[in-house]
Amino acid sequence: MKLKLFATLLTFSVAAAAQTTSHKPPIAHHHSATTAAPVSKIPPVPGIPKTLYTLKYIDTVVGTGPLAETHKWYTVRYTGWLADGTKFDSSYDHPGGQPITFPYGAQRVIIGWDTGFEGMHVGGKRRLFIPYQLAYGETGRPPVIPAKANLVFDVELVSMSDTPPEPPAPAPPPADSTEPAPQAAPAESPAQQPKPAAPPEDQPKTTPNPGNL
Repeated sequence: MKLKLFATLLTFSVAAAAQTTSHKPPIAHHHSATTAAPVSKIPPVPGIPKTLYTLKYIDTVVGTGPLAETHKWYTVRYTGWLADGTKFDSSYDHPGGQPITFPYGAQRVIIGWDTGFEGMHVGGKRRLFIPYQLAYGETGRPPVIPAKANLVFDVELVSMSDTPPEPPAPAPPPADSTEPAPQAAPAESPAQQPKPAAPPEDQPKTTPNPGNL
């Protein structure tokens, strides 16, 4: 009798459980609206993009002046080293320690200089790490710049203007001198100034043509 009662209770429990399961309220699923990515019209190619060469920099001083713009005349102080630490040029070693002036983005200098001031402000200082492809190329500038020479420049953007700066006026002769003052040497124009970053003459046509600062 007890066994029959137990079997009846078990059958009732299973039926109740099945009834409870079959009457669960449906769960609503909410899907957020998504925007389909635009389909590129560029034909796909297999492979992984690789970096050919790149310019790197470190801002050592953030300038407080205007943001550097292309097609302006930059007045710059600089020092250049080879990768082994050999200093090959510096504006501080020029007569009077004068900076140089060149038109930015006009292909008058190596590519590393023609692009290396992007994002700077006047008064800022930056260290440029320029691969040889953006400097003097595979041939270099012997004997100063070896072939395939990676370069390091410390540069300071002193000023920026729409036109080249006026050359300094010659110093007036002393007031108490009875002898005629010697003729002052003509001031160097931007075209006569040293070229710390002129591209090599045999650089491929795809790179900026050489020019004189």
